[in-house]
Amino acid sequence: MRIITAVLAIASGLIVLLGYFFPTQLAGVRVLLIDWAIILGGMAVLVGVANLVFVQMEKIRSRHKNGLYGALLIVSLIITFGLGLLFKPDHQYMHAVVNAIIIPVEASLLAILAVTLVYASMRLLRRRADMMSVIFLISAVLLMLALMPTPFGPFPGDQLITFFLGMFSRGGARGLLIGVALGTLLTGLRVLFGVDRPYGGN
Repeated sequence: MRIITAVLAIASGLIVLLGYFFPTQLAGVRVLLIDWAIILGGMAVLVGVANLVFVQMEKIRSRHKNGLYGALLIVSLIITFGLGLLFKPDHQYMHAVVNAIIIPVEASLLAILAVTLVYASMRLLRRRADMMSVIFLISAVLLMLALMPTPFGPFPGDQLITFFLGMFSRGGARGLLIGVALGTLLTGLRVLFGVDRPYGGN
């Protein structure tokens, strides 16, 4: 059984990969396999959501100390799912509901991240007071001052600071994306050649 799953997985991956190099011969099969993968991924998401609901309901039934949060999660999930079926995802009401929840949560997480960065840089200075620690602290403080609104108007030189520091942040982000792409490519090749078999064990 493991040999069959390995052969099917490797053959499917090779067909999808070769479909990009030979679009006229393998376009139909490649699109069909990708559609099947999308359907399976969607079903996996539904199974995950159902498992999340069952786990939270079990916490509510057993009167777990965090059961109230589980009940809030289930109610929110049902309301969001019902509104999505009623208005469809592209409706303006759905956009308003999502923006009213997502944007404040993102802003709160970014605020926590900013405070955590400053706190981490101060602890770093206490443990290792070298030039790189000082540069990290100064960069974090200057970037926050350049981005935050002040009652006295914009911070002097805010555009220059964001442009200068943005070069380093964009370079770091591109480096991370290149690393992720190379890691994904290597993982895909290992699965295609049968070195790793997450679909049927080793």
